[in-house]
Amino acid sequence: MNNYAIETVGLNFNFGNQVIVKDLSLQVPKGSIYGFLGPNGAGKTTTIKILLNLLKSPSDQVFIFGKEINSNRIATLKRIGALVEQPAIYGHLSGKENLINRCILLGIKKTKADEMLALVGLTEAANKKASKYSLGMKQRLGIAQALISDPELLLLDEPTNGLDPNGIIEIRNLMIDLATKHQKTILVSSHLLAEIERTATHVGIINKGELLFQGTIDELHLLSKPMLEIEVDQIENATALILKSGYEVITKTDKKITVPFISAQNSGELNTLLIKNGFTVSSLYKQRKDLENLFLDITKTN
Repeated sequence: MNNYAIETVGLNFNFGNQVIVKDLSLQVPKGSIYGFLGPNGAGKTTTIKILLNLLKSPSDQVFIFGKEINSNRIATLKRIGALVEQPAIYGHLSGKENLINRCILLGIKKTKADEMLALVGLTEAANKKASKYSLGMKQRLGIAQALISDPELLLLDEPTNGLDPNGIIEIRNLMIDLATKHQKTILVSSHLLAEIERTATHVGIINKGELLFQGTIDELHLLSKPMLEIEVDQIENATALILKSGYEVITKTDKKITVPFISAQNSGELNTLLIKNGFTVSSLYKQRKDLENLFLDITKTN
């Protein structure tokens, strides 16, 4: 059997006549942090609900650890932890009581609560009422709830939504820790592309229910054609020389010229050419498109 924690095969899902997910084939490798990217309303939450069997998929389209979800529902769900939309937290209970509650519900020994609080960095706030928690703390408590049964797979729907920069960093570090030190596979949805770029090993980009791109972060970057930015004096004359020497100029401002990046050697040659002709090159650097622009490119071509 393949090495996917999640595999959907041509998954289709409609609400009435409205197509929400169309021919979606996700492949989430075991041990990966899979960034599930797309604008709001692209079908991300619906897909996650299907993976949790909260919405019923057609048979033979959704496989978790190689097992078809509808026919192995209970066994499969035992291997998954999830945080979808808002964490289900009782405000009048402390963080620890919320987790003990979950332990009782799942028939897990109560000592697991302390372990989870430590894992998500909430030991200090264990006895504080959850209603007094910051948004980031609530999200981490939600992730602790999702982790309490020690699932192999974690589904996080927009876990950094509405968090301040500190909260975002906390969740990001927690995800990396869970994948690297605790061997969890994580599917994390987001509409924040830069956010996913910092954590994910693999990416799936969805728009209007269709998968536009799927692959490793490096493969995604290969799609973004890198540019070389040259900061140089006498911009007009420098541009004329670059064009005359057979290079393509993509953009030009009053301080810098952007040309396609070809190779490190080529950049060196271009630098030498400018210097030999009496120009002062103050910097040369390779720039990659951020995922925002990349996303626009991918969505345009489809």
